[in-house]
Amino acid sequence: MQRDEIYAFLNANPICYLATIDGDRPRVRGMMLFKADADGLLFHSGGTKAMIHQIEANPHVEVCFFSQQDNVQVRVSGMAEFVVDIAVKQVMVAERPFLAPIVEKVGYAQFIVFRLMNCEAAVWTMENNMAPTAWVAL
Repeated sequence: MQRDEIYAFLNANPICYLATIDGDRPRVRGMMLFKADADGLLFHSGGTKAMIHQIEANPHVEVCFFSQQDNVQVRVSGMAEFVVDIAVKQVMVAERPFLAPIVEKVGYAQFIVFRLMNCEAAVWTMENNMAPTAWVAL
C-alpha cells in the first residue's frame, strides 16, 4: 500500500487500538479515528483519561487498525500533539452528534483533541507475513 491507499484504509476502518507508555508499562485501548490525511491522524478523548497524561509524558504512540473483511492490518507510529483549536473541536462534535451531550456537560476544555504527526505505517497481510516490516512515511 502507498500513502494515499493507507489513508483510505484508515478512514474506512476507523476503529483501532492506541498504545501509550505508562512508566515502564504499555497501555492499549480502543479508539475511533476521526480523520486521517496528510495533516496527520486526528483523535479525541476526555481530559480526565489516563491516556492524556501518558501522552503528555511521552508523545510517542502507535495505533493499530485491522480489517477483518480484507485481513489487513496497518500499524501507524507517530508523535501525538494536542490540538487546541476550538473550530476543530466544534467540527468533530457536529460530525459526531453522540459527543454533544458530553461536551455540553464537561465543556470544550475537557474535550481533548490530539493529532498523530510525523507518522510511518507498516502494512501486514498474510502474503507478507514472513517478510521484514517495511515502513511507509505518511
